[in-house]
Amino acid sequence: MKYIKPLISEIPWNYNWNYSAMSLLDRQSEGRQSGEQERYLQANNREFNSLFGYPNNSIKTSKYNALNFLPMNLFEQFQRLANAYFLILLFLQLIPQISSLAWYTTVIPLMVVLSITAVKDGIDDMKRHKNDNQVNNRSVLVLMNGRIVTDKWMNIQVGDIIKLENNQLVTADILLLSSSEPYSLTYIETAELDGETNLKVKQAISVTSDMEDNLKLLSAFDGPDTKLMQNGGKSAFKRTQIDHLMNVLVLWIFLFLCGMCFILAIGHYIWENKKGYYFRDFLPWKEYVSSSVVSSVLIFWSYFIILNTMVPISLYVSVEIIRLGNSFYINWDRKMFYELKNTPAQARTTTLNEELGQVKYVFSDKTGTLTRNIMTFSKCSINGKFYGDVYDKNRQKVEISEKTEKVDFSYNRLADPKFSFYDKTLVEAVKKGDRWVHLFFVSLSLCHTVIPEEKVEGELVYQAQSPDEGALVTAARNFGFVFRSRTSETIMIVEMGETRIYKLLAILDFNNVRKRMSVIVRTPENRVMLFCKGADTILCQLLHPSCRSLRDVTMEHLDDFASDGLRTLMVAYRELDNAFFQDWSRKHSEAFLSLEDRENKISIVYEEIEKDLMLLGATAIEDKLQDGVPETIITLSQAKIKIWVLTGDKQETAVNIAYACNIFDDEMDGMFIVEGEDNETVWQELRSAREKMKPQSLLESDPIDDYLTAKPRIPFKIPEEVPSGNYGLVINGYSLAHALEGNLELELLQTACMCKGVICCRMTPLQKAQVVELVKRYKKVVTLAIGDGANDVSMIKAAHIGVGISGQEGMQAMLNSDFAFSQFCYLQRLLFVHGRWSYNRMCKFLSYFFYKNFAFTLVHFWYAFYSGFSAQTVYDTWFITFYNLVYTSLPVLGLSLFDQDVNETWSLRFPELYEPGQHNLYFNKKEFVKCLVHGIYSSLVLFFIPMGTIHNSVRTDGKEISDYQSFSTIVQTSLLCVVTMQIALETTYWTMISHIFTWGSLGFYFCILFFLYSDGLCLMFPNVFQLLGVARNTLDWPQMWLSVVLSMVLCMLPVIGYHFLKPLFWPVSVDKVIDRIHHCMSHPLPPRIRTRLKHAGSRRSAYAFSHKQGFGALITSGKTLKAKFPKKNSFPFKK
Repeated sequence: MKYIKPLISEIPWNYNWNYSAMSLLDRQSEGRQSGEQERYLQANNREFNSLFGYPNNSIKTSKYNALNFLPMNLFEQFQRLANAYFLILLFLQLIPQISSLAWYTTVIPLMVVLSITAVKDGIDDMKRHKNDNQVNNRSVLVLMNGRIVTDKWMNIQVGDIIKLENNQLVTADILLLSSSEPYSLTYIETAELDGETNLKVKQAISVTSDMEDNLKLLSAFDGPDTKLMQNGGKSAFKRTQIDHLMNVLVLWIFLFLCGMCFILAIGHYIWENKKGYYFRDFLPWKEYVSSSVVSSVLIFWSYFIILNTMVPISLYVSVEIIRLGNSFYINWDRKMFYELKNTPAQARTTTLNEELGQVKYVFSDKTGTLTRNIMTFSKCSINGKFYGDVYDKNRQKVEISEKTEKVDFSYNRLADPKFSFYDKTLVEAVKKGDRWVHLFFVSLSLCHTVIPEEKVEGELVYQAQSPDEGALVTAARNFGFVFRSRTSETIMIVEMGETRIYKLLAILDFNNVRKRMSVIVRTPENRVMLFCKGADTILCQLLHPSCRSLRDVTMEHLDDFASDGLRTLMVAYRELDNAFFQDWSRKHSEAFLSLEDRENKISIVYEEIEKDLMLLGATAIEDKLQDGVPETIITLSQAKIKIWVLTGDKQETAVNIAYACNIFDDEMDGMFIVEGEDNETVWQELRSAREKMKPQSLLESDPIDDYLTAKPRIPFKIPEEVPSGNYGLVINGYSLAHALEGNLELELLQTACMCKGVICCRMTPLQKAQVVELVKRYKKVVTLAIGDGANDVSMIKAAHIGVGISGQEGMQAMLNSDFAFSQFCYLQRLLFVHGRWSYNRMCKFLSYFFYKNFAFTLVHFWYAFYSGFSAQTVYDTWFITFYNLVYTSLPVLGLSLFDQDVNETWSLRFPELYEPGQHNLYFNKKEFVKCLVHGIYSSLVLFFIPMGTIHNSVRTDGKEISDYQSFSTIVQTSLLCVVTMQIALETTYWTMISHIFTWGSLGFYFCILFFLYSDGLCLMFPNVFQLLGVARNTLDWPQMWLSVVLSMVLCMLPVIGYHFLKPLFWPVSVDKVIDRIHHCMSHPLPPRIRTRLKHAGSRRSAYAFSHKQGFGALITSGKTLKAKFPKKNSFPFKK
């Protein structure tokens, strides 16, 4: 976080203080782009502050504006080599000497493609503008010329004094001047930043704390300088791996095209020298052709234009339509609709759908993403008796559900109506007056640092810095031990309707080393009691020897709690002798006032009194996971997706959640904790972990060492390594800062990638993005980041795919994401259904599209050898125009929008089906070469079979049929029949729409054929439609249909043979899964029984208190006392 040290010199009471606000945090951890070390400002003096050029408070997440939209969008689109290729082609077609096709055949499709993409990008950016305006135009009260006026947040400037009211959003980094709460305390929720809904306490600076009886704040950092915007990272234009691959393939095709044109140009040169001079009397050279060399150069470019359909521009139109259609499927998916929040899933971008089917690494936030950040009191153990389970009349344990009857707390008028508990035996023990049960709940109602708020009689609200503490105090409240109020010296408890006041003598606050807290109170009976709660691993060492048998029973109960993934702690007490306490209190005061080694002295004093404790019992708190999180994690793991949790939480909490979510489990072969405080220690810990996971990896030639010693360094990808078992890795933010430096980052990555799961805790937002970038840089994988808070935005932007969880924890992550939904469990449906289908469809589309265009275009190449290399086309001009736009567009769109190899049920039940996408098996350079070879073969068949069929053939009336127009018709008809059958073979899921698109397009071709070659049209436009009656005559010939059938058979047989033999001789893992699915379809499996997942109880689920030290110091110093006298209010505005 950002620390501001104000240097304030008071001047007359006119709100003009001088500030020198200095950012004290490391530039690396906070990522300040400006590198600003100190900031000078004067409160409520805009004229002075404007001298330093501070930005205004408007935020901007959009990419375009009205002026730069067109040039910037065109620049992004022409980064696609195909678009640049067609732009060059357009310029060539404008040269009449070489143009063999009209210029509009390229410019119109190009404009359509650019326009569709620009409209889509513009709509996406308009949504960002709308969200920005919504934030910028929020109202706020600001002090202007001595008066409080209403203004917009976007108009706030550095140095402005603003007034906030309860539950108001803050969109600037501010300095707290005063508050209406006692001693200028204020409680803030940082859900927009980190997804945490528990409140944090802040206190105004002392010199201004008594200024007003209202919440006053000074704006210190505005707009792009705020922590939220600084942590947001840069927006990048995300493109899929297939986009990058297509750029490479377009370059290959371009070189292949140039090679063919060069061969044809050489052929033209040879033909002109040997044969061409015979025809010059009939076809003289143009005036600009002076020799065979010049003619060959012109022919080169003519063929370049004719063969441009090797990469048709309709490819990119189709890709955009397919992505848009698959995006709508995500938006329309009712199974990803969260009814409680009325929130559907959103595909906020339409360019990344197929990459959802290729994810290998998932980087997840914890709080608000895996968990709901809602703690509930679930079970407890009191004096050796287990409470929390429910049994039926036959003493059989009953699984708790929504239908399970809840405990009736109507006897307690102060009970929280939202609290739920199901074991009635605990209430009965309370009502019977069980001494140990009463003492247990008294301990919970006293041992904490919660601050109560009771604005309406009987309606208590607890302000807890940790949701754990809030859950425990709420549980005690419901069972009849109500924490009502506190001062710096007393705590008021309502015990079973009777008000009792305990004198607060000391609070021994929690910290990360002690892992416990204690309070010392004097009871109304004048007994001095110490109540302690903390991690069982700590408290077990502090118990009195007489508690041994009770400890063993309680530990068994703790094992049961741990098996359910609950957060546990022990509760104990000790009655103190009055003289002993007085002596201890004197030592405590001396340690507290010590100026040297104060913390250590206080810790020693605490240990003197926190011993010989009497065990009361243990509690189990459920850190509510989002629905289906453990099952989702297991499913992702079965698909060999690795999950890394990147969180700002403490290590204890993060590891606990990792076990609860099944990222870690007790069957792992080991877990490595990296906590070194220098480079050397971190390196040794990482090497030691790698040695245990795969000892031979340190003995073999290390590719990383080769990479580090190579000069210059070339792009490098770390290969996958398989460890000797299942391992987990935990690393904290401080050690991670060292591990991300220099060559250590490769050691970290190599070690982490061998682990089943990785937990990175205490991370800054910048470190989250650095970890994602590290994996992207050195691993050839697709990464996905998912989070819910503003501190996840940089990680979401850095990953190939960013997913935002939309809900009560803020909207910043969702607004910056590529996909958004409300529950983590929807991720498996996004990847295994929508992602896998999108990837499979896109791969089939590309393979078929390249094949059909190779087969279509390369016929021109073979025809050149029979046409004197004259750049004459084989097909009719209208067929060339309609081939990609009409005749073959709908079948391939039907395939790409509706095809399914298996349905959604099998996709989710067999996650192994996801693996081909991770390795990009379905469309890569090898598959492209196969398409090229297949296209070359088909073009040979499609040219030479019709030629051989009609060579020296005559009709029944003796007339010759081997004319150019008839040959053209036979070739194009054979071509369409072949590519239609090809797509029919590729289609695995037939719908009525698929049938209409596939067979309807072929029928439409014959209708158009008769129409374009009809007598009426040819007579009306003889210069445009020149094939009069060709269709009617040609389709009557048996030679024509013989040619079509032979072409189809010869083109389809190799494809059918390959599909049949491939699973037999070159099987892949997914083929075996498909066979299993087919077997299951014929022999149905019983339905899955959803059971609650548990992990073994061999490990303890450690209790975690607040992330920081509690409110103990504030409480005992009197800061929470209600002021005896009201403050002077110069601005009498209602809150």
